[in-house]
Amino acid sequence: MAEWINGLMSSLGYWGLGLLMFLEHLFPPIPSELIMPLAGFTVAQGKMNFWIAVFAGTVGTMAGTYAWYYLGRLANYQRLQIWTERYGKWIMVTAHDLDRVNNWFNQHGSKAVFFGRMVPGIRTLISLPAGINKMPFVTFTIYSTIGTLLWTLGLTTAGLLLGDNYASIEGYIAPVSKVILFGLIGLLGYWVFKKMRST
Repeated sequence: MAEWINGLMSSLGYWGLGLLMFLEHLFPPIPSELIMPLAGFTVAQGKMNFWIAVFAGTVGTMAGTYAWYYLGRLANYQRLQIWTERYGKWIMVTAHDLDRVNNWFNQHGSKAVFFGRMVPGIRTLISLPAGINKMPFVTFTIYSTIGTLLWTLGLTTAGLLLGDNYASIEGYIAPVSKVILFGLIGLLGYWVFKKMRST
């Protein structure tokens, strides 16, 4: 995977970086945790400009978010659940994942989009409930762009600082992202528990 990412970025430059981040958002097995740190390493070598790399990564990611957002707008929730049960395994998304993200979104709205952009696993899915719940396009774009910019900026900076060890950032982020994800699930579970007790 790393060699393919490196080859595409080397041959297409900023366009390749944007394309990789677009594909990463559509196909979660392609990790942004490897793409943007590699861009930072490339910046350290003097082959890319830091801010243009961050811009390309952000634009590529946003293009991917719009694909999921409009899918949510076009498909009602019941159809989306059926589709996910049948085909979700190909993109590593289950109907349970869909339920979890949609419930979380309904409670937190704009904050969910903003923070969701910085949590692996939720980054891709958060656009669906935004579309399903018809979040205004401008609101969605503002919060998505800010969250995405912070994510790409952080990863690119990490790659710049780590140099040859840029790939190790994925190992650092994985356990942290799991803690955040389980924390969010725990908060959601606590909220549901309180609601059930109050009824």
